[in-house]
Amino acid sequence: MNSRPRQLEAFDRLLNIMDDLRDKCPWDKKQTLESLRHLTIEETYELGEAILDNNLEEIKKELGDLLLHIVFYAKIGSESGAFDMADVCNGICEKLIHRHPHIYGDVEVKDEEEVKQNWEKLKLKEGKQSVLEGVPKSLPALVKASRIQDKVKGVGFDWEEPHQVWDKVQEELQELHEEVQSGNPEKIEGEFGDVLFSMINYARFLNVNPEDALERTNKKFIKRFQYLESRACALGKTLSDMTLAEMDVFWNEAKNL
Repeated sequence: MNSRPRQLEAFDRLLNIMDDLRDKCPWDKKQTLESLRHLTIEETYELGEAILDNNLEEIKKELGDLLLHIVFYAKIGSESGAFDMADVCNGICEKLIHRHPHIYGDVEVKDEEEVKQNWEKLKLKEGKQSVLEGVPKSLPALVKASRIQDKVKGVGFDWEEPHQVWDKVQEELQELHEEVQSGNPEKIEGEFGDVLFSMINYARFLNVNPEDALERTNKKFIKRFQYLESRACALGKTLSDMTLAEMDVFWNEAKNL
């Protein structure tokens, strides 16, 4: 079913359609790299949601939407002679070959961690001044913290045992508690940030993706709260008409669904 000729034919079809749209569609003709940016971010989040839901049909659709954006950017780049789809593909191919010397060279690695360490060392050899240069400044703070910690781990700056990280979490919680008692808003914010950062670090040692974990909790809360709203509506009430004790009954029902 998924033969290489079939895949290449489908990709060529998409490239041809993109040429048509850019030439004939008023909306597509107007788009720029900048105008597409926020739409690409939205599509990426939609793909992430489909992955968390394990909805394979939606994943397929969202991958298509994201692929369209990549092809669109390459088409715009080709119009100014800056780059085209071949440049994009060849660029990532060369990067992958260079950063996988254990596959395309004579380097030997014993496990996944050594691969990641070699990756970061190769990036520094490519001219980067810091391993943290690869962390986009515009990332959401939680994702950025996770990427920062993953990057510095790649060069050996990390805790050795999970219990050390948990001790750090406890230390940061105590410092937050002390600042809450003192009532200084700036110091409270600083310590709260330290607690979050240390918890994200601990998540790494538990092999938990903190972004995925928080989003699953968000989805769980939404589902339970909407059940609460529906039960209240069935009784002809609004939530503001109910006591917390009454709402708690329906909340516990939702937890058992």
